[in-house]
Amino acid sequence: MKKIKEHEGLSRRGALKMMALSPIAASVLAGSAAPATLQASSSDAVGKIVIVGGGAGALMVLARLRRALSNPDITIIAPNDKHVYQPGQIFVAAGEYAPEDIIFDNTGYIGEDVTWIKDEAATFDPDTNSLTTKGGKRVEYDYLIVATGIQYHYEQIAGLSVDMLGKQGISSVYHNDLAAGTAEGGVITRDWFNALKEAAKTSKPRVICTQPSTPLKCGGAPQKILYLADDFLKRDKLNADFTFATAGEKLFSLPEIDEALNKVQKSYGNITNKFGHELIAIDAEKKIATFLHKYQVQGEYDKVYEEYEMIDKEEEVQLEYDFIHISPPSAAVDAVANSPLGWQKGSAKGWLEVDRETLQHRRYKNVFGIGDVCGIPIGKTGGSARHQGPIVVGNLISVMEKKEPVLKFDGYTVCPLKTSYGEIIMAEFNYDGLAPSFPLDPAQPRWIWWMFDLYMLQPMYRYLMLNGLM
Repeated sequence: MKKIKEHEGLSRRGALKMMALSPIAASVLAGSAAPATLQASSSDAVGKIVIVGGGAGALMVLARLRRALSNPDITIIAPNDKHVYQPGQIFVAAGEYAPEDIIFDNTGYIGEDVTWIKDEAATFDPDTNSLTTKGGKRVEYDYLIVATGIQYHYEQIAGLSVDMLGKQGISSVYHNDLAAGTAEGGVITRDWFNALKEAAKTSKPRVICTQPSTPLKCGGAPQKILYLADDFLKRDKLNADFTFATAGEKLFSLPEIDEALNKVQKSYGNITNKFGHELIAIDAEKKIATFLHKYQVQGEYDKVYEEYEMIDKEEEVQLEYDFIHISPPSAAVDAVANSPLGWQKGSAKGWLEVDRETLQHRRYKNVFGIGDVCGIPIGKTGGSARHQGPIVVGNLISVMEKKEPVLKFDGYTVCPLKTSYGEIIMAEFNYDGLAPSFPLDPAQPRWIWWMFDLYMLQPMYRYLMLNGLM
């Protein structure tokens, strides 16, 4: 496996800082990966727009709306003064970033012409075009953009609580306090990497990485931790037994990427997959994880249909571990899930009910969604939000101008699967399948994607994406 080495005269941190001063160079490298932008002319459409959320999607549409409207009337409801570059949590865990590399001020992205309510939405009442904040303030709107993101439910795993993370061999890179602007998940998991290395010097630790059945922000993150932790040990000629326990039935939804990841696992030689296994309980004292294993068995042969009946089965399986990385069950925030804005039934119940192409609410036409909260087939990544931004803004302005929304989101998402230190599979895809931005085999682990992700994406995100410039 290829490894990155420090280059003479330029450390990794130095390169990151240099790129942070060169956003134009970053945009050039991005090239064809940038989504379509709005036309330069401003619209004279008027109306009170309320954006709920302070993450990437919210800031991207805010920046675009301020430029696209000649007389914007925008209120943003967001509690966080600090902004966390969440994809960077993986690099903090791997020891490639320091926490301060991924935390910056929200203030610079919210202009003085924008009304900023530092609170969160508690309830939505779309029938009266209003919402109420947790502080009790009623806010009315003409147009609403929901960008409330995702919430994690560690408590749904019996025996587990958030305050146990970082203790007794338990970690989760997902854990953070966005309102406070901290990178706790990355720091906890970095310490977990180091503790695992120390244990591997005298024994062969048992390591479990989990993935739930619920939609998950950056669905590839559990495998990123799996491969980076394994490579972290192998760089010092240490070893452990790794188990990837996932509620899914394969490593990746796309056959080409799934095949590539199976090859990656074979190259490590010490990874066991437990498909159809969802973590439901944990005994931190005994270090036992309990999984609900769902599977099928062959029943009687059906002469009419000329096939065997498949019978659903389930059982509880206990696995012992020394270290466990937990990817928690997730859901839309309660304010959305418990409101008329959420899907009322089906597999997307509780997530924001938007059209998967226009991102307009299917029943409330003055409401749009962006980012993780959207109940659409794929797209819980920052890359999706970047491509959704111009769609949301363009279609919202069309509605404000009494026109039909015509821009369509194609489902683009991207998952930089870190298969080792120094190599990434850049899985870009949309509703139709693979959608690579560059003429390279997307299933091939590459050193250039590691460099791109490590050094380029953070400054691109910070200076271009959040400002709605790409």
